[in-house]
Amino acid sequence: MIFPARYARYVFSTVMSIYMVTIMTCVITLVNTGHEGDFLMRWWRAFYIAWPIAFVLILIGAPRLQTFAARLIKKPALAPAANKQ
Repeated sequence: MIFPARYARYVFSTVMSIYMVTIMTCVITLVNTGHEGDFLMRWWRAFYIAWPIAFVLILIGAPRLQTFAARLIKKPALAPAANKQ
């Protein structure tokens, strides 16, 4: 274990935001401007603008969204008790 459990929310928000923003900014930069020339500079600029925003949104929104998503999921029906003989 690298981090104490009390930091779980921050570790999750950091990892999730880096994962999402890396992929999304790469795809959007490629689609909008292509791979030529200074692609890495354009991607990095998009990344460093988007990452803090994504981090804060995940930090604030993830607990509420997890609760909301759990409400949307049907709970499995309990199996009837087996007949005992």
